[in-house]
Amino acid sequence: MPSNLYTHKDSNIRKTWLLFTLFFGVVMGVGWVFSQAYGDPSILYVAVIFSMGMSVTSYWFSDKIVLRMSHAEPVTKENAKELYNVVENLAITAGLPTPKIYIINEPAPNAFATGRNPEHAVVAVTTGLLSRLDRSELEGVIAHELSHIGNRDMLISTAAVVLVGFISIASDFFMRSLWWHRSSRDERNNIHPILIIIGLVLALLAPLAATLMRLAISRKRELLADASGALLTRYPDALANALIKISKDPTPLRVANNTTAHLWFDDPFDQKPQKPFLHGLFLTHPPVEERLKALRGLKI
Repeated sequence: MPSNLYTHKDSNIRKTWLLFTLFFGVVMGVGWVFSQAYGDPSILYVAVIFSMGMSVTSYWFSDKIVLRMSHAEPVTKENAKELYNVVENLAITAGLPTPKIYIINEPAPNAFATGRNPEHAVVAVTTGLLSRLDRSELEGVIAHELSHIGNRDMLISTAAVVLVGFISIASDFFMRSLWWHRSSRDERNNIHPILIIIGLVLALLAPLAATLMRLAISRKRELLADASGALLTRYPDALANALIKISKDPTPLRVANNTTAHLWFDDPFDQKPQKPFLHGLFLTHPPVEERLKALRGLKI
């Protein structure tokens, strides 16, 4: 892999382990507060075991889950020769293993990459992408997705999603249990009111903070993948043209949902007549104008 193409591999590995360490730290912190608020230490143990189970599941099976949700079908060099050649040639240039290639039978042009590491990576494109883009534009999009693989963004995104999901579940459980809890007067008096207040604040604000963190990570990694992809092809205009075509296409992506929206090359809800309400509040991608400005400002 060219040393100047992606962020240094060792640095990415350290950042990934740091993210997982912070994740478990947050999980244990939230679990400890809730366990203290209830006076039940088993809550902390359940929180740690649950988070570890979610992490292992998302790490090993996230690609299979996403591909099944997207109705993606595998292709080979024999039945998608041009696409396979583009992916293979760019992967060789980037110094990456050639990922598995999937096609999604959707008229909306879009693509995504997933997988736990470069050796188990997947690139999926829609039939609409293949029909709408010329070869140089297709190379730009594939280079963008390979950059996600090279920068190990899939694992980072998975960790962030798991973190948000756990905190949201834990906070919801805490709020509901406070509402329906029927403990004795002595049990309530044994719980320090400050811990109850801290638990309530965490339950209310932690999911919002965690979601904003995940979205900030997603937007930052998209800009980095744009830059890395343009450096890989040495032709940022092709990626910019592809982004314009894809972002302006009004065809709805039927397999898109809020869970996987951050994985796609372009925001799959951008051109939909009815966007999910929460998606309008929390964007998973930088504005197209910002991405285009960054691409056109690159010095290749």
